[in-house]
Amino acid sequence: MPGLKSSEIYWVVHSYIGVNDGYLGDFSYRTHQEFYPAYCDLSLDLDQFPGKTTREKFLAVLAGSDPAAQAAILRGIAKKYPAGSEHQRTIDEFTSLLALATRCSEVSAVAPPTPEISSQVIEHALKDAKALLETRGPLSAVDRAHTALHGYLKAACQREGMDVPADVPTSQILKLLRTAHPAFAEHAAHHESVSRILQAMSTIVDALAPLRNRGSLAHANEALLSREDAVLSINATHTLIQYLDAKLKPKRC
Repeated sequence: MPGLKSSEIYWVVHSYIGVNDGYLGDFSYRTHQEFYPAYCDLSLDLDQFPGKTTREKFLAVLAGSDPAAQAAILRGIAKKYPAGSEHQRTIDEFTSLLALATRCSEVSAVAPPTPEISSQVIEHALKDAKALLETRGPLSAVDRAHTALHGYLKAACQREGMDVPADVPTSQILKLLRTAHPAFAEHAAHHESVSRILQAMSTIVDALAPLRNRGSLAHANEALLSREDAVLSINATHTLIQYLDAKLKPKRC
């Protein structure tokens, strides 16, 4: 499902927020700049978007943003301009605004995990992936997400005293963890079926490396991943980290 249509962007700007003499709502140049970090948790360089007036600049930002960022911007608008703040912002219109935000969120990637097993590399990679996903789109985040997974698997093995050879592929580190860590003991319920899922995940992890190396912005690649394939790659990475961190967490009595 795509992000906002041009007609929806026009409605947000001209019907919900409102435009007066080319200026957007009660935005000044300063408050428009401050809007994104204050209301949307986004860090945007507005100089990278065309437009002279606040209306033109806002239109360019909303049209040029990834659906995840569009969702954040729409929710920011809802905070700044709630229902009833002007006559055109009725309950029905406010509900429609939030519905658009929800739809945009549905095409976003799985939320980045916050694993207990961590390191500086993992933390920085996950933060970078989140920021890039929100501001530049999933293609820009593929490389950082893969780095986070590689770092996580190494840290998980090292915590158990497992030796991880240098330059070993990410899929091999997952195999080492899966075969040697006591959390994956054979006596566990449904071990065979879960093992089959993890074997399939190992195949996925093995495929992520060439996608990162030859289809992402990690290098000067010409044939880049589509948005949908980049989201698939990130979702697989985040899902595996979330699962492993829960699985490897010490069980409390």
